[in-house]
Amino acid sequence: MVTEHIPSIIIMLICLVFSAYFSATETAFLSMNKTRLRVLADKGNKKAKLALALDEKYDRLISTILIGNNIVNITLSSLATVVFVSLLANYGKESLGATVSTAVVTVLVLIFGEITPKSLAKDAADSFVMFSAPIINLIMKLLTPLTFLFGLWKKLVDRIITTKEEDAMSQEELLTFLEEVEQDGGLDEEEGELLRNAVEFGDLAAKDILTHRMDLEAVSLDASAAEIAAAFTESRFSRLLVYEESIDRIVGVIHHKDFYNGLGVTDKPLAEIMSTPVLVQPGDKVDDLLHLLKARKSHIAVVIDDYGGTLGIVTMEDILEELVGDIWDEHDEVEEPTFRKLDEHLYSVDSAVDIEEFAEQFSLTIETEASSLGGWVMEQLERIPEAHDRFEYENLVVTVLSMDEHRVDRLSVEVRERVPAEAED
Repeated sequence: MVTEHIPSIIIMLICLVFSAYFSATETAFLSMNKTRLRVLADKGNKKAKLALALDEKYDRLISTILIGNNIVNITLSSLATVVFVSLLANYGKESLGATVSTAVVTVLVLIFGEITPKSLAKDAADSFVMFSAPIINLIMKLLTPLTFLFGLWKKLVDRIITTKEEDAMSQEELLTFLEEVEQDGGLDEEEGELLRNAVEFGDLAAKDILTHRMDLEAVSLDASAAEIAAAFTESRFSRLLVYEESIDRIVGVIHHKDFYNGLGVTDKPLAEIMSTPVLVQPGDKVDDLLHLLKARKSHIAVVIDDYGGTLGIVTMEDILEELVGDIWDEHDEVEEPTFRKLDEHLYSVDSAVDIEEFAEQFSLTIETEASSLGGWVMEQLERIPEAHDRFEYENLVVTVLSMDEHRVDRLSVEVRERVPAEAED
């Protein structure tokens, strides 16, 4: 009769509850937000503090959970077998008792002892960890002899089977970790951006952040004082490059304070007041460049190509902006965004944008040797463009809006609906 097995059934239910508890505790400790718990612990939350302390002893914690879970599941399975064998014996089906018991216990443990508690614990990991911490701490103490023996066994296995894994985080892992911490509220947006910039900083090279030679402000070594003064006034820069014969031969850097003294413009020759430029290669790492500029007490490095020509410059401000974002002063002009949407199908685009970025923005496949949009436009027109020049490419109509001397400044891009290949036929 079923009534004879009520004590066994009650014990089975208790075992199922503990199975659910152990499964949920394991998932909760794996999913908990340590940053949030540290904040709570610092505010005096004893359960949060205990949870963090248990997490520091994770090997012992997981051993306790596994031992406890196995004990209750084996007990549950054994009692279920006894109960079902006894019940089915009344119908002459005693041989089916073990099979039926295995099927029923498997379904119960999977649904109520594994899947459901783990799903709930993952969704409320921090709350469940603080609820579970005192209980699992007590169980750890009760199972100390067993966990000690399993600890010795683990050390023996580690000596026999040695596995070496890289402990250091890769850059991708660190960036993923920072993103998770930011999403969990451990970092605000600005802090997250600063840390991401710092992580990615080591991969940047001079060619990635240089100001192109076409955008440089420079004066000739033979320039008059009036010409240099005009260059300082128009550019509003505190430093100007000095070239000899052409921009490909930078011979110095002149500082505003050296050109102007207390009585006005200095009467010293330009060659005496300019400093020697720092020359670097395009592939030089930005962090090495930062150390070089600090050592040379310079704010500008000239990036040269394989033939000694000038590619552009990298300033101390450029490097720092890679870490902290844009640095604005009162003379900076607010630049128009690279891609500015004018209406649903029309964009204004800066010609200096990388051609790959342009292709990605408009889902194009572009095969070209040009690195910038402006260079590609010149390829398409096969001449130096003029304002209002236009051409079609795939589903785009590209129009030159303005020129900066012989260089394309901004373009308009009209996006038309793509015509299916069959329709074209």
